[in-house]
Amino acid sequence: MTPCPRRVRTSAVLAAGLLLTGCAVTPDTVDQPELSEGDVTITFAWWGADDRTQQTLEAIEIFEEEYPNITVEPQYADWAGYWDRLATMTAGGDMPDVAQFDEMYLASYADRGSLLDLSTVSNILDVSALEDPVLDTGSVNDTLYAVPTGAAPNALAVNTTLFEELGVDLPDFETWTWDDLHEVGLELHEASDGEYNPLGAMCLDNFSLNVWLRQHGEDLFDREGNVAASPETIAACWDRVAEWIDSGAADSAHEMVENHGVPLDQTGLSQGETLIGFIAGGVFTAQQAAAPQFDFVLGQWPTDDDTADGYQYMKPSMYWSASASSDHPAESALLMDFLTNDTRVAEIFRLDRGLPAHPQFQEVVEPHLDESGAMAMEFNERAMDHVGDAPPITPNGGSVIATIQVRYGHEALLGEKSTQQAAEEFLAEMQDSIDRSS
Repeated sequence: MTPCPRRVRTSAVLAAGLLLTGCAVTPDTVDQPELSEGDVTITFAWWGADDRTQQTLEAIEIFEEEYPNITVEPQYADWAGYWDRLATMTAGGDMPDVAQFDEMYLASYADRGSLLDLSTVSNILDVSALEDPVLDTGSVNDTLYAVPTGAAPNALAVNTTLFEELGVDLPDFETWTWDDLHEVGLELHEASDGEYNPLGAMCLDNFSLNVWLRQHGEDLFDREGNVAASPETIAACWDRVAEWIDSGAADSAHEMVENHGVPLDQTGLSQGETLIGFIAGGVFTAQQAAAPQFDFVLGQWPTDDDTADGYQYMKPSMYWSASASSDHPAESALLMDFLTNDTRVAEIFRLDRGLPAHPQFQEVVEPHLDESGAMAMEFNERAMDHVGDAPPITPNGGSVIATIQVRYGHEALLGEKSTQQAAEEFLAEMQDSIDRSS
């Protein structure tokens, strides 16, 4: 279909006029929903800390001022509570009209028919400003169900305060190898007389695992939604981490697992116990804010001579999605369009929901960035030399990776199972979950 004219807005009054008069009616848009002239109430759910909640409530207030016939009821929780609540509400036929989503759960909700096909509201929701490699991460089986708020590659957060205190020089992050990383860890361990465990966990979360696999020419899943990674490549990652642990260059296996899933300000990286940690580049500003007593920089992943090109990818920080069962799909799409395109939202959210996916959002936030924000934006630009197409999305049933990856990784690192056996059982259990969900 022919899309509506581009509507990046600094004035929602202009938006209201465009949306209420609509695009020229074509056969493709006749059956799309129209905005109601009467009073409408929609629900909007998200996860996050208090700062995010206050920012989101501020954005809702602006939206309601521009569209006084629409009331937005907020629903918010922490990460764990959010998904438990969303699952319960969806099972009961009461999914929020608009919801913040994560890549790990997108396919499972889309495949069960819970999410709105966003092509059905393209007369209201404009996503034309987002680049295809980023926007496509919101698609399941070639259907767009989610709009990314931002995207960033994986990175290493490096505690420069403690490097300086220990008298250890920072490595050249553009040229260093995996052996160089190990050597730096050993140097930090020796300089601190064992006080620090320099290197943090790797391949205990699906983002770092995906990047490791891509460095070796593999993906975790294929386009058909099946497990595609080889157990040998996963075992090789856990072998490398085990080597770090045995040499004193990294946290113990117990400490790595204990660090997994704890609040950001309680991680070893934030507490100054770990000096180099693998993180999503989009959370760097939050990492710096969680440990204001330290200064951090972002470093690129180490490589070797046989590292595959395009191993990095732009992982969405989160998405906006809408319920397929919403009684008000037009108003839900309007809220999503506002959150996606209205630059006043960028002024409010800045980097809270990741490095903005919308180019004009990036322009808006850039003058307001603190040092860590500017560093994150600059890292994104430098990392593009290593960025390839995004990997296949986590399929329905694949979200078990959030729990079983840590379990099998822990068993491997503790020596309870060989890394090969742990990797084989990890992939088999994940494939079984996918098969049972299909």
